Amino acid sequence: MMRPDLQALPQIRERMTFLYLEHCQLNREDSAITIRDAKGTVHVPAAAISVLLLGPGTNVTHRAMELIGDAGVSVIWVGERGVRYYAGGRPLTHRAQMLQRQAELVSNRRSHLAVVRRMYQMRFPGEDVSTLTMQQLRGREGSRVRAAYRRASQQWNVPWSGREYLPGEFAAGDPVNQALTAGNACLYGLAHAVIFALGCSPGLGFVHVGHENSFVYDIADLYKAEIVIPLAFEVAAARPDDLPGTVRRRVRDAMVAARILERMVRDIRYLLLEERLPEKDEGLEAVFLWDKDQGMLAGGVSYGECERP
Repeated sequence: MMRPDLQALPQIRERMTFLYLEHCQLNREDSAITIRDAKGTVHVPAAAISVLLLGPGTNVTHRAMELIGDAGVSVIWVGERGVRYYAGGRPLTHRAQMLQRQAELVSNRRSHLAVVRRMYQMRFPGEDVSTLTMQQLRGREGSRVRAAYRRASQQWNVPWSGREYLPGEFAAGDPVNQALTAGNACLYGLAHAVIFALGCSPGLGFVHVGHENSFVYDIADLYKAEIVIPLAFEVAAARPDDLPGTVRRRVRDAMVAARILERMVRDIRYLLLEERLPEKDEGLEAVFLWDKDQGMLAGGVSYGECERP
């Protein structure tokens, strides 16, 4: 199979969404990826996939990776159902729009604050936060999260004395704090995978800054009160023998049921782009030239003739 021109590949909106695989072997047959497990073999056209999430028990051949690379597919190695992010190869898009926009927004104080307000607006639907300062936003968010802790504590009759997390000392916390830590890690894994697939930087955060995963924490925080907090108290009340494993499986299933992966994609695009950039050519490779006055100029053009005095 000859490597196709990028312009010949399907546009992202015409492709399948994220495809998660586990306990199978990936190989190649002509222009299709073969997925084989104990139940049989499935052929998937490589050009129809946008992101492959490879979970536990997956083996992929070099020939399969050759086809996957030629078709412009992102491959991300994750834990079960995306609850851990291990490694990734090749972002989903050939364009730097998302990364460039993210860097632009985070580098300007006014636009930085505007993104933070959009993040908090998503947590307070129906309320106007457009005039609130960072201190006011943090205060309101703190009250919201504390209220979520209190509700879950009362619902499951689990004592709650506050969030305690010591890095590297998981066993030092009480059961509910252990459950919260385990559940949050699942959200971080999925958020990291989505951020990488979209070509964004995990380190350029808005609410969180200074850490290599700052943006991961920003995105995960959008769903903690919905997914992790209620499940952490429920599991802590049951006191299972394997509390971390139970939390991981419950959060995994809850994220699938709530379609968190799809929502993360949509929410990140809203936060960074506000849907101001067209999607129609996002699957195509494009290289632009920077100009301090005119912004981006088309590449592949000889400007020498027209710029002579």
